[in-house]
Amino acid sequence: MKLELVENWMTADPITITTTMTLPEAHEIMKSQNIRRLPVVDADDQLVGIITLGDVRGAEVVPTTASSIWDFNHLPDKPKVEAFMAENPYTVTPNTSIGAAANLMWRHKIGGLPVINTDRKLVGIITESDIFEMVVLQEWVDIDAYALTPA
Repeated sequence: MKLELVENWMTADPITITTTMTLPEAHEIMKSQNIRRLPVVDADDQLVGIITLGDVRGAEVVPTTASSIWDFNHLPDKPKVEAFMAENPYTVTPNTSIGAAANLMWRHKIGGLPVINTDRKLVGIITESDIFEMVVLQEWVDIDAYALTPA
C-alpha cells in the first residue's frame, strides 16, 4: 500500500481559482462542488498557493464594518483570495508514493497536497479522503478473499 503512487489515486485536473477571485466566490465554489480546498494558480496554470475552507471561515476582518466572512458579500471591495491563501504549499509529484504523501500530510497536519509536474504546473490534488479510499478499497479486497458472510 505504501508503494502505491499518487498518480493512481489523485484527482486529476482539479478545480482551481486565481488570486484575484474573492473569498465569497471561492466559498461558493467549495460549497457547490462539495470540496474543502482549492489550488490557486496563475495564468500559466502554475501553482501559487492553496486556500482551504478553514482559511475562508477563519478569515480575519480587516478594518471594515463586516463582522464575519458571511458579511463580505455586502462589502463593495470584497477581500481577495490572495490575501488569505497559503503561498508555496507543500506539494508532491505524480510519482510520489502514497506513503510519502500521507507522511507529509500527517507531519504537517494538512488534509491535501497539490500534485505538480516538473514545470510546477498543477496536474492534480491528493487528499486524505483519496488515501482513505485507497486503504478501504484495498482492505475490502483482502476481506472479500475470506468470503465473510453475515451471521
